[in-house]
Amino acid sequence: MGKFKYTDENEQEFQRVAKKYPKIDAMMLPALWLVQEQEGWVSPDAMIYVADRLGKTPIEVYEFATFYTMFNLKPIGTYHIELCKTLSCMIMGAPELKKFIKDTLGIEPGQTTADGKFTLSEVECQGACGGAPMIALNNQYHENLTVDKLKSIIEECK
Repeated sequence: MGKFKYTDENEQEFQRVAKKYPKIDAMMLPALWLVQEQEGWVSPDAMIYVADRLGKTPIEVYEFATFYTMFNLKPIGTYHIELCKTLSCMIMGAPELKKFIKDTLGIEPGQTTADGKFTLSEVECQGACGGAPMIALNNQYHENLTVDKLKSIIEECK
């Protein structure tokens, strides 16, 4: 087994949640969520750890983790900007927000700034179409964005 291991707190949560499932191998999603909450991403070592815990092969865990776009498969920045790329947000101004992020932070979707502060991801609909365009910043929604509003949000993070 690799270097990854749940913290004591996450181990307790794993045990608590596992009791809800008739078979341990059905715990894939919660087990990976615990990894991501602990580390910010799901490393290959963590996938091996989860596979061992659930009686799966590492490739089965990898296939699962790569299927779901909410899992980060590489380290992300301190601030994770998730820009909605679906219709309502696109019509209401997401392309301008994306251009602003590229121009000010120098990153494209899937990239992290050199200082490790910001990561940009383009994501599918986050269910906030009435507040388009929107981003989630570290899982907190910011709706009805303009470039000026986004500039203020980014400045607060710096």
